[in-house]
Amino acid sequence: MLLPFLLLACSSTPKAVPEYDGRYALSGGVELVVNGDGSVVLEVDNVATFATASGEAFESRTVDETVESALGMWRFTRNGAESQRFDSLVDVDVDEGDGGLTVTYAAETGEEATLRVSLSGQVAAFELTVPDGQDAVVVPVRCDSGGSFHGWGAQYHQTDQRGQAFRLFLSEQGIGRREDGSWAVDGDAHTSYFPMPWYVDGRGFGVLFETDHRTNVDLCADDVNVAEVEVMAGEPLRWSVMLGPTPADAIAQLGDVVGRPKAPPSWAYGTWMCMQGGEARVREQVASVEAAGIPATVLWVQDWTGRRENFGGGYGVQYRWEADQTELYPDIAAFFAELKSDGYKIVGYVNPFVDPTLQHWDEMDAAGMLPLTPETGDVYTFLGPRGDMTQADLTNPDTRAYIKEHLRVAVEDVGLDGWMADFGEWGPVDAVLDDGGDPRAAHNAYPEAWQRLTREVMDELRPDGDWLMFARSGWTGVHDVAMIHWVGDQEADFEEADGLPTVVPAMLNLGLSGQPFVTHDIAGFSGGPSTEELYKRWTELGAFTPYMRTHDGNARDENWRWDTDADTLAHFARFARVHQALGPELEALASIAATTGLPIVRHMMLEYGSDGETWDLSDQYLLGPDLLVAPILHEGQARRDVYLPNDDWYNVWTGQKSSGPGWVAVDAPIGQPPVFSRGADRADLRAL
Repeated sequence: MLLPFLLLACSSTPKAVPEYDGRYALSGGVELVVNGDGSVVLEVDNVATFATASGEAFESRTVDETVESALGMWRFTRNGAESQRFDSLVDVDVDEGDGGLTVTYAAETGEEATLRVSLSGQVAAFELTVPDGQDAVVVPVRCDSGGSFHGWGAQYHQTDQRGQAFRLFLSEQGIGRREDGSWAVDGDAHTSYFPMPWYVDGRGFGVLFETDHRTNVDLCADDVNVAEVEVMAGEPLRWSVMLGPTPADAIAQLGDVVGRPKAPPSWAYGTWMCMQGGEARVREQVASVEAAGIPATVLWVQDWTGRRENFGGGYGVQYRWEADQTELYPDIAAFFAELKSDGYKIVGYVNPFVDPTLQHWDEMDAAGMLPLTPETGDVYTFLGPRGDMTQADLTNPDTRAYIKEHLRVAVEDVGLDGWMADFGEWGPVDAVLDDGGDPRAAHNAYPEAWQRLTREVMDELRPDGDWLMFARSGWTGVHDVAMIHWVGDQEADFEEADGLPTVVPAMLNLGLSGQPFVTHDIAGFSGGPSTEELYKRWTELGAFTPYMRTHDGNARDENWRWDTDADTLAHFARFARVHQALGPELEALASIAATTGLPIVRHMMLEYGSDGETWDLSDQYLLGPDLLVAPILHEGQARRDVYLPNDDWYNVWTGQKSSGPGWVAVDAPIGQPPVFSRGADRADLRAL
């Protein structure tokens, strides 16, 4: 029955709708099955990968909704929607030129939608086109019992999101993420600095929805058989299926499409120490670092632009691109040159806010470098971290040139070796931009524009790669201009929703989403004050993270820190030495990641994908292929269960051998977080 149907599909004469399933060869064992109900299945060597749900249809929607924004958070309230289901299969056309095919569907109104499918290497490209005038396009993905939905950017509470419904829209992470909190402050389980419409299926493929628009997903929550993906744009929707055949292969193929972050320099694998408070205080802290034998390579001086008071208290920095040479660092260039002569690298802080109380505002306003309010044509302002402010319009080439010139001065004259490229999530969705583009799409694309700008400065001034950038915000495409991402502003506590326990899932999901270079604040940022136990446990996690970095936190003067007492200082110094010992291994892993996207912090599924027990693990990970890290994430915990896959594993702190697969209970007093080495003892780490 197959051959007559294929001949019919290739004919130039009108075709009847088949009464049976059709199978179309794309290339190399890859086929698209078009079922009589219009659902499609992409198969590789007769094994199903991406599929749409049987009995469901592609849809377009017109949507009536209201949008509210506050403090970098958004609320979208749907007041009504009308859907048009393209549930009648009309035709299948095979393109004899590239072997692709076009499936045509019709709605009850007679309007048609087309699905174009083609193959290039190990990536299958889909494009769904619906009639004009629509607000959203819907793809009904099939929920297979043996599949998964890992990834979606920086997600903080688990790695497989099956059973969850949430939106993907760049925003502040939220403070506390409490279910009964305010949407404008607390956020929810899925508000994220780095959301991404991408998932990895544990069976060995990945799916990227190629859009800069808000994407709403219901992953088998409302219907156990359907994962609905709704993209809030009426333009043709494109998505790519990375065919694997393993999750690691799918991540590599993702990098081929969206790019990969730049590998950090060798000096990034020492300890990064947060230093702030002015020249005298920094000198004191550096002396403490050296006296304790902490192998620091980076001094992160975030207040090089000056100090300001945060809302509700706390130590903040001035939002500008110029040095404070009056109060904190009167001779900043000479001071930084002195620190650099002692072997340190100096990293600062920048963000894209423009503050009307500081020097950049008047120049940028006069030159049209700021977004405008559509009703009045005035500068679009919002309540930001320091009061009324705005975010630079990076669609304007003059804006980019203006900021880049200031950043060049920061490198060439002040002496910065890099920066935290903070924020980027606050772009208004209804502003008038210089390029006349859609501000809703520009909102999610902003991190790429912001990090590209800072990257261009460093590529120009330091083409040898001797520089460092770490950022928090992201969306699809930021990979091509990024370096390191940190996982956001956790609370300085052990809370499940927004404290220490959220760090590991966020690192894992970023790695699964094509960002292999990750870090985090030791020990959190918001809230507090932090405690001794929290600081020590977070330090242990930091040592087994690619980039070990401290932060004083918002409550700087109340938080427990690395130098609060002698015992904490000794604990921190020891784990900094452990991190230093891992440096050559981490740098080698980074080199691999730069060309393959393979994460350094690896979900265990990437190495042991045939072991289904690893798929749901969100609180332990592999650091490279051979170290299994199961950090202590809960207050008062001194013992935890760890899953060991099918290998021999040596407890790094005791040398005791255990064999997997199976769960083991591990004693974990402070100073001995559960860490296992595959196949060989690591007495070198134990001796530190």
